[in-house]
Amino acid sequence: MTHTLILTRHAKSSWDNPMLDDHARPLSNRGRKSAPAIAKWLRAHGWVPDEVLSSTSTRTRETWGRMAMTAEYVRFQDALYLAGPDQMIRQLFEAKGRTVLMLGHNPGIAQFARQLVQDTPAHSRFLDYPTCATTVMEFDVASWTEVQWHTGKVLGFAIPRELLE
Repeated sequence: MTHTLILTRHAKSSWDNPMLDDHARPLSNRGRKSAPAIAKWLRAHGWVPDEVLSSTSTRTRETWGRMAMTAEYVRFQDALYLAGPDQMIRQLFEAKGRTVLMLGHNPGIAQFARQLVQDTPAHSRFLDYPTCATTVMEFDVASWTEVQWHTGKVLGFAIPRELLE
């Protein structure tokens, strides 16, 4: 049995209001275009989540909203705000869906992606994981609690800039 994980960094956020707390920053105009582009790419490949685990930040919530996808379960979790790989995998272990989308922040989501994949994709931007970068990986496991580091088979990697060209 396989499980599919979609790791998405939030779309580009706005720095227009310096008075806003980091957690409250919304998406920029570019970010508002990037999220639907990533969602279109995911749908085109049949990678549609049945569960979403997301940071509680405004920019991750808005990224998910702009993706205009539906999932049976959507959970916004404080534990994923600026989380590192160890915290992210603990949250993943609690997932129930077969295809899970996790929305998070750098540097944690980039580190998490690197630690999960067997082989890094041959894409120059995978290691720095720009805004709205998305990796789709598959695990040959019966449940998420069986996932181990460096066992994910990469099915796809995309960044919005290339999809919008």
